[in-house]
Amino acid sequence: MGIVDHTRQECGYPADDPELIDSEEENASGLFEHFRFEADKGQTLLRVDKFLVERMPKASSRNRIQQAADAGCIIVNGRPVKSNYRVKPFDIVAVVMDRPRYENEIIPEEIPLDIVYEDDTVLVVNKPAGMVVHPGHGNYTGTLVNALAWHFRDTPDYDVNDPRLGLVHRIDKDTSGLLVIAKTPDAKTDLGRQFFNKTTRREYTALCWGTPDPKHGTVIGNVGRDVRDRLKMAVYPEGSEQGKHAITHYNVEQQLSYVSVITCRLETGRTHQIRVHMSHIGHPLFADARYGGDKILRGLDTSRYRQFVSNCMALCPRQALHARTLGFRHPKTGEEMDFSAPLPQDMTALIEKWQTCPF
Repeated sequence: MGIVDHTRQECGYPADDPELIDSEEENASGLFEHFRFEADKGQTLLRVDKFLVERMPKASSRNRIQQAADAGCIIVNGRPVKSNYRVKPFDIVAVVMDRPRYENEIIPEEIPLDIVYEDDTVLVVNKPAGMVVHPGHGNYTGTLVNALAWHFRDTPDYDVNDPRLGLVHRIDKDTSGLLVIAKTPDAKTDLGRQFFNKTTRREYTALCWGTPDPKHGTVIGNVGRDVRDRLKMAVYPEGSEQGKHAITHYNVEQQLSYVSVITCRLETGRTHQIRVHMSHIGHPLFADARYGGDKILRGLDTSRYRQFVSNCMALCPRQALHARTLGFRHPKTGEEMDFSAPLPQDMTALIEKWQTCPF
């Protein structure tokens, strides 16, 4: 396991995630740098936790810094270190997290959560489309983290800022579906390893343009940042130095005129993997503006058909993608657990509309 992947795993996240939220602050490892210091040439050997407390006394306590080090989030010269590491002259010391730096204090907000399951170790929620997962980039309220802060407001052991707790994986703002939250450090470490080792079970339901041929198949191709547009991902040849190895299995569940309902199972988890893989084979997800699915890609060149498609997009004005199932081994009991979330109203209405398509 490489240093980068090890750090992400210890912070509780897999090496990559299919719907990673884009950020200008995100570094090459997929983590977000919150603080960065360079030791001067006269630096005497000093424990890294003491070094950081001296430089940001108002930002964090020594105990919190030690917790961050235990979570693999203290990086020196590109490598994770423990709190007893001794800083030497010219060392580059950084504090990284699995989320963007919050510019404002996280305020608990009474936002309803669709809780699918909860015990003293894990919480499984069904996130609605349109909800941002983490505060940042103009979205500092109304996020899932704000909702979790309210939900756990009377739980003394749950600190929404503690990197050892919280979300174990992420899905994009406009993707709906299941997410698991770790309520203890051991749970986050264990679940993070399950995601990294690809032993979790995740299936997505989507609506795509056209009907893939064959109707049951696999898309293989490296996924990495598009060199022309860093807000997008692109598919590169298998074995290429660009991007990371990615495999998506798909199955056509319903063929509906000029679109299809598909199920996608991830063998790997890369940023926007389903969206970019389906676009790569010529079947973008319906209404996916980032990958071209918001245009009419199949059908008739008539005003009535164009109006029909416009009406469909009004029913579901976001990529038609839903994280429908989630399965993992319970980090405390060892029990295999599987959860499912029904399609949200917008995707249900969209599919029903296409089922009655007169064209």
